[in-house]
Amino acid sequence: MDTTNKLPLDMVYHWEKTIPDSVYMTQPIGNGQVVEYTWKRAVDEARRVASYLKSLNLPEKSKIGLISKNCAQWIMADWAIWMAGHISVPLYPTLNADTVSYILDHSEAKLLFVGKLDDWDMMKPGVPESLRCVSFPLSPPTDFDSWDDIVAKYPPLEENVKRDPDELATIVYTSGSTGRPKGVMLSFNNMAFAAIGGAEVLGVGPKDRMLSYLPLAHVFERTFVELASIYNGFTLYFAESLDTFVQDLQRAQPTLFLSVPRLWVKFQHGVLQKLPKEKLEKLLKIPVVNKLIKKKVLKGLGLSNVKLAGSGSAPLSHDVLDWYRALGLELLEGYGMSENFAYSHMNKPGRSRTGYVGEAAPGVEVKISDEGEVLVKSPATMVGYYKDEEKTKETFTEDGFLKTGDKGEIDEMGRLKLTGRIKEIFKTSKGKYIAPAPIENRLMSHDSIEMVCVSGANQTQPFALVMLSEELRPKMADESFRREIEESFKQLIKDVNKTVDPHEQLAFITVVSDEWSIENNFLTPTLKLKRNVVEDAYLDKVDAWYAKRQPVIWQ
Repeated sequence: MDTTNKLPLDMVYHWEKTIPDSVYMTQPIGNGQVVEYTWKRAVDEARRVASYLKSLNLPEKSKIGLISKNCAQWIMADWAIWMAGHISVPLYPTLNADTVSYILDHSEAKLLFVGKLDDWDMMKPGVPESLRCVSFPLSPPTDFDSWDDIVAKYPPLEENVKRDPDELATIVYTSGSTGRPKGVMLSFNNMAFAAIGGAEVLGVGPKDRMLSYLPLAHVFERTFVELASIYNGFTLYFAESLDTFVQDLQRAQPTLFLSVPRLWVKFQHGVLQKLPKEKLEKLLKIPVVNKLIKKKVLKGLGLSNVKLAGSGSAPLSHDVLDWYRALGLELLEGYGMSENFAYSHMNKPGRSRTGYVGEAAPGVEVKISDEGEVLVKSPATMVGYYKDEEKTKETFTEDGFLKTGDKGEIDEMGRLKLTGRIKEIFKTSKGKYIAPAPIENRLMSHDSIEMVCVSGANQTQPFALVMLSEELRPKMADESFRREIEESFKQLIKDVNKTVDPHEQLAFITVVSDEWSIENNFLTPTLKLKRNVVEDAYLDKVDAWYAKRQPVIWQ
């Protein structure tokens, strides 16, 4: 796949020239109002901001930070940084000041774009006083140079700046489910390869529409939303807030919709609150009526025009996948990492298999090591970790394959099944090894459960920590509700224990009263569980729970 003249900026110039007046981005600005950016306007604003960046005479290939929720300026700022010859460093809009400070310092950022944020006061102490900042139109009040003033004052950069395929385009700091985030270095060629291959698998074009709401600081959204739109010329819509999410979806009427497991589960819970599972299943069995019901449910979710729906960043329960498929939405799981720009495996329409993350994407080589670890290699694989040669060396095999840290197996059609994280596997006191992920997946089939963590290192049998779904948590003090949940969970333990080996059978389920969130550090910015944080939080209670010898325990 030759990417030489198909690097991200080449594609931006292509649409600027061929469809200048087509609307590229629709940005809500509050009170139901939106601003539309045509390709011509978007590229013109990026060129003007690039002029401003060049006027600052920063050192060549400076690192420039970007901290904002998704918005049109996020994408234009990324282009402007590249046009000015620099490297973008995205930061999650939910980080605490300590992590903000660490990333800005580690990357040696010379400037920071500050945009739409929910809690700027929490983050601000992490930004050095000496660092020059630029604010986006939707940013909290600041006295920084503003995007709109820069666009009004500076002329657009005339030339079509070319960047070398092997030059560094961005440093993506991993969401860090363990320890300090690592800076993943990605080149323009890494990005181009993933974007071109992804488009080939997804079969997308200029008539498609997407809603951008998962953090652009994460490679999943960057690859399949920002880069996919640059390579295919389709329209992007942004979400204003959690409260307006349904209206934002209705406005966008997406044809492609990507989400993460936690949100697919939340959507499902929302539907089942209005239409109980048994009733929905009965209605779906009635000819003619089932078509109307499917249509109504998908329309209510704002997904009636979706031709391709995807889930990534963590495994999705088989029951949830099957539930969506029963509604006529073929929900396809994919698999990738920051280290390969989210470009590794994808399920293909009509070829998906429940519990599998799909086939290797075009140009991706995959093999399973003797220890059962999934090893991948492609031109989308990172250059390495920024300022960490030792860690980079550890992450690759002698023959250049990326060690994913995931255990897996491949079926006869080349589809990959992930069977757990190598580091997450723990040993019971009987010396037996347990991979928590497959057991967690089975537990997640219960529609009262929002999140689960299976643990039990050095104990006789494993146990599960369970967080109930949002709408059920307020009822936890109600005795009759507790009895109902206990009966249901006792049955769940029996059902799960029938499907696993004797040493993997659960001793009990503990229902936690805490909410696991990004804010209290239980989840990463991409809503993945920080297993070590969760386990540590309950460590001193575990022995007492085992001593109770009860199948369901309330924290």
